[in-house]
Amino acid sequence: MERVHLEQPWLDRLLPQGFPTHTSTLITGPGGSGKPLIEDMIVAAWLRHGGSVVLMSLQYPSHEFIISGLKQLAHLDLTEYAGRSAFIDLDASMKGLVTAADYHLRANLVIPDIWDMAIDQACSMVPDDGPGILVSGSALNLLLFSPSYAKTILARMKKTLGTDKRRTHLFAASTTAKHDMIAELEAAADNLMRSRLLDEPSRLYMEILRMKDTPFLPEEVEIPLAPEQLKAMKEVADQSRKRMIPLISRI
Repeated sequence: MERVHLEQPWLDRLLPQGFPTHTSTLITGPGGSGKPLIEDMIVAAWLRHGGSVVLMSLQYPSHEFIISGLKQLAHLDLTEYAGRSAFIDLDASMKGLVTAADYHLRANLVIPDIWDMAIDQACSMVPDDGPGILVSGSALNLLLFSPSYAKTILARMKKTLGTDKRRTHLFAASTTAKHDMIAELEAAADNLMRSRLLDEPSRLYMEILRMKDTPFLPEEVEIPLAPEQLKAMKEVADQSRKRMIPLISRI
């Protein structure tokens, strides 16, 4: 199995032989517990090792927040990887998907068929070489607030995590709500990580619970981030829930 070294001391300590390609990983934990930061670190290492990425913006108003987060937290400038990164912005007000610009789609990812179409189309925009294509997105739990599609989009996400090995999948989901559904996603993923945030002062921790065919250190580590960075991430998560849940709850 091919693996990618993640170039962060705390991640390399947990995964001494690297992060496995063509597997699925789910990061879970309470809302605001730094899950997108962990994704950012893996995405940055992936690109530096010659892979491509598809970045799904579910909880942010636009993918510009992902670009900013990668630059501030992972010290990666996505403009240096033009042609190797594509974006899918969640637009819960539409019925399908549109090409918004080069390497950029807008799609209603709550609808199961659109979920598949958007990922396939975005992946066709970037080269599939090096370690391959990494599809990454956080806040999957938001899609489960749809009264019409919750069960069917859950089944589609479980299929992506469980059986699609054409690419490497890296997703995150809050355990603050929809616990039973999130547990089903946890069971479907090849690899499972968990994060938690302590307050006063803010400190972020992560542990690996499961990793497919890859040795890992089964202990919790602290992620070296300043309290103000953690506070800013939590504020974004809180604002996202307030903005997105009412929209998706009407679908």
